[in-house]
Amino acid sequence: MQQQRNHIDLPILISVMILMVIGLAVVYSASSTWAWERYGESSRLLGSHAVKVLVGFLAIFVFMHVDYRVYKKISKPLLLLYAGALVVTLAFGGEMKGAVRSLSVGGFSLQPSEFARYALIIHLAFLLSVRKEAIQDFKKGFLPLMIWVGLIAGLVLLQPNFSNGAMIVAVSLVLAFMGRVRLSHLTGTAAAMALLLSAYLFSAQYRIDRLKSFLPDAGGETGYQLKQGILAFGNGGIIGLGPGQSRQRDFFLPESYGDFVFSIIGEEYGLFGAVFVLLLFLVVALRGMKIAKYALDDFGRYLAAGIASCITLYALVNAGVTLGVLPTTGLPMPFVSYGGSSMLASCIAIGILLNISSYTDLHPRLTGAPEGVRPIEPSSPVVRRVF
Repeated sequence: MQQQRNHIDLPILISVMILMVIGLAVVYSASSTWAWERYGESSRLLGSHAVKVLVGFLAIFVFMHVDYRVYKKISKPLLLLYAGALVVTLAFGGEMKGAVRSLSVGGFSLQPSEFARYALIIHLAFLLSVRKEAIQDFKKGFLPLMIWVGLIAGLVLLQPNFSNGAMIVAVSLVLAFMGRVRLSHLTGTAAAMALLLSAYLFSAQYRIDRLKSFLPDAGGETGYQLKQGILAFGNGGIIGLGPGQSRQRDFFLPESYGDFVFSIIGEEYGLFGAVFVLLLFLVVALRGMKIAKYALDDFGRYLAAGIASCITLYALVNAGVTLGVLPTTGLPMPFVSYGGSSMLASCIAIGILLNISSYTDLHPRLTGAPEGVRPIEPSSPVVRRVF
């Protein structure tokens, strides 16, 4: 008797790898002028980002071989660990641009919030899978979920990091909706969260300025950054200026290799390049939801849906900001923007998603049976080869 796992989902793996390679090219182009001016070496940030991409590749291949069901046992301790890391970050973390978001560990700088959101998704998936019908009850089912969401989102908002905290709330509510939470509970909580986040948004002048930058004829540094990002798309047109030919990177567009890297993609590769990148994220979203549909159990179903939703929403919000469709935030584009914490956390999540896919029948592994013996056809969404 032997249970045979299937192949991982290659469309997701290939799409993510392409995104990471695109990120290497665009980060180098976007950072070359700034790196030369500061370090006298145009490829300085490329080398750093290449190491992060390599570590990300390794993380994918390691975690796609770890049985996702082990996270059921450690979901709560894991979430508490990252909640503690967020508290430590608030107390001892390094400050950058007025926010305390990073924590130095062994000479490396990490942002615990990037990992905490996926730890939250894992624990929410576990709670949704074990509570089942009880999830319809507000006190016994729904409220415990929101307590965890409020804890993690609250600690992130205290950094302060409005955009990441708001996205954690949004992704959690999407996952709760998939978990068949009562619509009345969900809408009421969403309205309350919206009021709280609005009050938090207007509690600091710089957040108000970011919101104002979304309005026509906005001024200030944030409005300038948005206008330069939109100009980059205008320069690129349909087919783009060509790889390495960006003009906005030359001290016109701040954070061109970080939060606004999608603008450089639009400038150098045009509309075709920008749409191609979004299509790659669409592949991750659609394949992720299909993996959720055919997952082995409820835990795998909710976990796959949560990971796919999180990565896709972050990518769409980043693209929307650079296009001027959404107010300016500080969210990176997964797998593409410069940054180690976002890259590592997203790659670990993809590794987990690929492991879930290996327990579905989306890609049956062809194996030979002894002569004269026919393998038993699977009767469940999970393929089992019994010889």
